[in-house]
Amino acid sequence: MRNQGYAYTTIISSQYHGQTLLAHLAKLYPHSSPEAWQLKLNHGEVTLDGQPATGHESLVTGQTLVWHRPPWVEPAAPQSFELLYEDPHLLAVNKPSGLPTLPGGGFLENTLLRLVQKQHPQANPVHRLGRATTGIVLFAKTAPAAATLFHHWNTPRIQKIYRALAQHAAPRDTYEILTPIGLVPHPLIGSVWAAHPQGKPSKSLALVLARTASTTIFEVSLHSGRPHQIRIHLASIGHPLVGDPLYGPTGQPLENLPGLPGDGGYLLHAHYLHLHHPITHEPLQLEAPLPPALALPLSSPACPVPSSSYAES
Repeated sequence: MRNQGYAYTTIISSQYHGQTLLAHLAKLYPHSSPEAWQLKLNHGEVTLDGQPATGHESLVTGQTLVWHRPPWVEPAAPQSFELLYEDPHLLAVNKPSGLPTLPGGGFLENTLLRLVQKQHPQANPVHRLGRATTGIVLFAKTAPAAATLFHHWNTPRIQKIYRALAQHAAPRDTYEILTPIGLVPHPLIGSVWAAHPQGKPSKSLALVLARTASTTIFEVSLHSGRPHQIRIHLASIGHPLVGDPLYGPTGQPLENLPGLPGDGGYLLHAHYLHLHHPITHEPLQLEAPLPPALALPLSSPACPVPSSSYAES
């Protein structure tokens, strides 16, 4: 399906003052080469302060740059979701694998945001999951609910528990993972989040639920909210997700780079979300049904109650 196109708008900041427009476009949107950007400029797709641009302009702080991207055929994505919870202030859904939460990477209409807003125009996601990640996405339907949730999201007030299928049999039962996460170079997209000694402080707690000779099912509780945190953290302790096309055993991008951050192939599920309702303050416990591949084998010991495994005040 062809969408209606989109106008990507940015305001020139002082750090880009004096750069040529063509060089800035190639750096801002590295998916296209300078030669490809010149063709877009020649076709009138770019304006600077409302005027058609040539690419030779010297940028000035405060100018408005707009790329009027023509309509394009988006990659295919699931077109449905499961409703988990709804009240006048909140909406929680179970996102399927392959559906981006927000526009980006070639997706505009084929996103969870657009699908939800067709039925609930006022709803906006409080957080996002990776395109291949399944499970709970929480939407706010009112401004007061959104403000409270954004304020509390990466604090102990909100408990986020995932389940993941990782490579190799874990030798321990529990792991506290404190690997810092920061941007590292990536030859295809400029940079990507990964394990980085000078990165931002990050914390995950991982509990082993089941093992085979070559895999481990982990339950992971997040105590920070870095991009791709679970994928990076489990990889950094030697347990990359099974099928992850990006991260290797150190939490760094794989050397042969078979994939991009949004590519799928792995199993990661946002299973539980525990919080107090932002308006009524009542306890709210949300659960997204597990994909079959992440359910515990019948021979495994019973799974501890997640909230008791990672008690937070």
